[in-house]
Amino acid sequence: MGIRRYYVPNAIVFITQVVHERTPIFAHAPHVESLRETLHRVKELHPFSMLGYVFLPEHFHLLIRPTGDSNFSQIMHSLKRNFARSYAEAGTHLLGPKVWQRRFWDHVIRNETDLQRHLDYIHYNPVKHGLVCDPAEWEHSSFGAWQGRGAYSESWGRVEPPSIRACVDMGE
Repeated sequence: MGIRRYYVPNAIVFITQVVHERTPIFAHAPHVESLRETLHRVKELHPFSMLGYVFLPEHFHLLIRPTGDSNFSQIMHSLKRNFARSYAEAGTHLLGPKVWQRRFWDHVIRNETDLQRHLDYIHYNPVKHGLVCDPAEWEHSSFGAWQGRGAYSESWGRVEPPSIRACVDMGE
């Protein structure tokens, strides 16, 4: 039996996508830039709002709300296909023909508490993985934008937030 996805109109969706065999391609700045550019192009084809994101060396998390006729699966299909094409055209063969794990993990956000929990999870992820000691140090994240809006204090995330412990399995 395949994955059953639930499409709720106007819903915010948390997504986790992992690179094939967890190869750390996003440890290289040009690949992160290519992912960003691909996201912008996909957004033109399949409109969505980006509420939060983090790009880590071998996976990424997004919090998006589709705003057009496309659903989050169509957005992810386009993102994965177009990034893989750009990756191949750049002459990068680190992964061979496969760039992504076959499927992605999704979770439809249920309420404001669930949204905050997932934003916290995204923003704490670089600390969780030992990449930085402070979420503000990780440049490939929406943390700075949210902190600039007053959503996070200067010291947030230097220790594991209680909301993170409340999360069960976020798809990693």
